[in-house]
Amino acid sequence: MRKKDLLSLCEKEFEPLIIQSGLELYEIEYVKEPVGNILRVYISKDNGSVSIEDCETVSNLISEKLDELDPIEDSYFLEVSSPGIDRPFKKEKDYEKNIGENVEIKFYGSHKGQKTLIGKLLSYDENILKVETEKGVEELDRETISTVRLSLF
Repeated sequence: MRKKDLLSLCEKEFEPLIIQSGLELYEIEYVKEPVGNILRVYISKDNGSVSIEDCETVSNLISEKLDELDPIEDSYFLEVSSPGIDRPFKKEKDYEKNIGENVEIKFYGSHKGQKTLIGKLLSYDENILKVETEKGVEELDRETISTVRLSLF
């Protein structure tokens, strides 16, 4: 099975299980690392941090589903974890729930001579992020932005 098809199948099959556990599917990746192939599932929680027990619950549910589907021919490890506090924004709701927060924005190229900008997220739409920096309010073209995450500073 192609990697893209595997990830699509996993998302379709795992998301309802994760939601039933009161959690959210953040991202799934299948990577080859020195220890072998890893199916990595990141989960998040709207109202708090993900616990070890949350990861264990989801891991057990996913393991059962993987045994049932058997979509991966090679040997692999399953990892379930939180994406961490410095996770990049992936979905529109990441932007929505962080309006008013300081964010770190990294660009593909440079923006006014900088690769990174930190500012308060004021608003967003599909094309533009509006942030307030020390120099004033800036409207940033989302196509020029590689990542946005909460600023830890």
